[in-house]
Amino acid sequence: MRDGDIIHGLMRGLAVIECFDEEHARMSITDVAQRTGLERATARRCLLTLAHLGYASYDGKFFQLTPRVLNLGHSYLAATPLPRLIQPFLEELAHATSESTSAAVLEGPDILYVARASTRRVMSINLGAGARLPAYCTSMGRTLLAALPADEAQTILDRSEIVAYTERTKADMATITTELAVVAAQGFAVIDQELELGLCSIAVPLYNAAGQVVAAINIGAQTARAPTSRMIAHFLPLMRKVQAEVRPLLR
Repeated sequence: MRDGDIIHGLMRGLAVIECFDEEHARMSITDVAQRTGLERATARRCLLTLAHLGYASYDGKFFQLTPRVLNLGHSYLAATPLPRLIQPFLEELAHATSESTSAAVLEGPDILYVARASTRRVMSINLGAGARLPAYCTSMGRTLLAALPADEAQTILDRSEIVAYTERTKADMATITTELAVVAAQGFAVIDQELELGLCSIAVPLYNAAGQVVAAINIGAQTARAPTSRMIAHFLPLMRKVQAEVRPLLR
């Protein structure tokens, strides 16, 4: 793609929208400029444009996204069958296990949640459609990375900000690469308190009818309630069943 084909103003506007999150819900122009790396004048124009279009509110000092931003996500959900298709399967899985289940796709170095059936809150952060988590230390992320050619997965890992969230986090490149090989061989990924103490999860890939990995599903639970050994013994067969049932439905 040629640089002349890129609308840089649109790129900057989207970067401004994406810099808002749970910890940065209200920001000044200076805050946004620092988080995006944009010049202050550029950040100001982007923010004022978003406010003019109704995507942000402005009280004279701080900007805040408005519910209209949800229209952008709705466009994806409306145009993509995966979230609607997988939701009933997630709900059935959540009912069968009494644990929360999710589906996600790979988006750069992160996983992007596209559907969720929650029976209880298992993490300190709120997860729902549109939420992001780093791929390298999540069960769905490792499942999706393991499905890629090794050079593509390595490129993504090189772009990732790899940190140890707990003392159990696999946070060095060699260990992560080895773990991805294990995941690829066994066909599922298990995370044991790597993202948050007390939380474990198991994930499997979702294939389309052509055999391509298009997403991943997981079950997350408190370790005291469902340790990884129980997940593999009792949850994995149920997830394999969903995996097989969904495959012919995905094109």
